[in-house]
Amino acid sequence: MTNTRSAVATMYVGLGLTVVTMIVTYLARTRLADHIRAGYPAYAQERIDTAAGTYLIYLTVLGALGIVCWFCSIWAVGTGKRWARGVATLVFALSASVALFNLLVRDTSGDTGLPPLLGWVGMAPCLAGLLAVVLLWSTRPASRV
Repeated sequence: MTNTRSAVATMYVGLGLTVVTMIVTYLARTRLADHIRAGYPAYAQERIDTAAGTYLIYLTVLGALGIVCWFCSIWAVGTGKRWARGVATLVFALSASVALFNLLVRDTSGDTGLPPLLGWVGMAPCLAGLLAVVLLWSTRPASRV
């Protein structure tokens, strides 16, 4: 298997991890609400539910953008677009930055904005992205005749 084919296969794994991450986000809604409640014990249940809902919308939008980026990257690499490596690298850098932000950012309570479970799960697709970028850059670009 060539590095390009391996990179595409890795991108499909990243796509799958992104979908799994979105599912885990919804399954962990109670944990998210408990995390917010622990940081803000004076909040009414309605306010906690609103904050958890806002986080779910934010994470869903990020996941949807991630899915679009995976499909576009898979298409670009699979069809041999010259710009695919550069764009895949840029998308990885931006995605990893957002995932690290989500993992590490502190809110006004002093705790992380997201529960650690959701922060770490959000990093999983980045591992596939890193491997895909490494594979892409270790492949010689096809010469155009």
